[in-house]
Amino acid sequence: MSGTFNAMVIDAVDGKPKAGFRTLKVTDLPDHDVLVEIQFSTLNYKDGLAVSGKGRIARRTPLIAGIDLAGVVVESRSPHWKPGDRVVVNGFGLSETEWGGYSRYQRLKPEWLMKLPEAFSFEQAMAIGTAGYTAALCVNALERWGAIKPGEGEVLVTGAAGGVGSVAISLLSARGYNVTASTGRPETHEYLAGLGATAFVDRASLAEKGGALQKERWSGAVDSVGSTTLANVLAQTNYGGAVAACGLAGGADLPATVMPHILRGVALLGVDSVMAPMALRQAAWQTLADHLDRDRLAAMTTVEPMSKLPELAEAIVAGQTRGRVVIDVTR
Repeated sequence: MSGTFNAMVIDAVDGKPKAGFRTLKVTDLPDHDVLVEIQFSTLNYKDGLAVSGKGRIARRTPLIAGIDLAGVVVESRSPHWKPGDRVVVNGFGLSETEWGGYSRYQRLKPEWLMKLPEAFSFEQAMAIGTAGYTAALCVNALERWGAIKPGEGEVLVTGAAGGVGSVAISLLSARGYNVTASTGRPETHEYLAGLGATAFVDRASLAEKGGALQKERWSGAVDSVGSTTLANVLAQTNYGGAVAACGLAGGADLPATVMPHILRGVALLGVDSVMAPMALRQAAWQTLADHLDRDRLAAMTTVEPMSKLPELAEAIVAGQTRGRVVIDVTR
């Protein structure tokens, strides 16, 4: 295959990661067994950290950024994949230790690929991306635990206007749960109500240090913030409830006590999307295919050219984006 294409490459400059566009050829890509022509990627918080240089996401350089991709297999040395297969890849170290999705082409290990459900187009798959897939993992984790029941109690979603939060609200409301959204941006209330939120909590009230045990309110929660917010959510969760934690936008610390766990039986369910087993990935995407309203998905999505990645990365790290941002790698 001849020709060149643009990619967002992270290099080390003076010992620090620095991202920039570079012209590549297919022969520059890693020698993995499956070559995919990428149609779309997406923008997650981790991508924002990687491209802006505000977080050390890339653990080796050089590599192509982007933790998600959706596209078509064009070459394969693996018996499990053939040209024309529609695939999606989330995580597996892309943009951290492996070359990622901000590129027109990528060579990938066959075990990283998952067949894209027929229910979704490539653009819709990346409107979901790691953020939406993580939200589905969280909802599935809460339901497996048995802490939440449709129509009973309140389920809290923190970081509500972000990618994980937006999809979590849509999925939970579609499955009959009463969803409360935590956000610091009142201007997003109409948007979040459109996704299915029925009540709102100012994120500032969860960001202040609170007691080890507080008034019980939540039957369950999806938290992408961490730190003091997660500590307060745990302290406010009902007896026998559970919190699915998947992010650290507010910090990696957890200034909490064991009191909610040993006196109220509250469970903290850690949710990892990067190395999740394929069975959990397939179940999450099936949940999305069955319950994610396509009109709501469209309402939370914007499509931007890859050329705007530097400014988009700054915006998502600053908390200035809303919902999901799809990256068109052809522009």
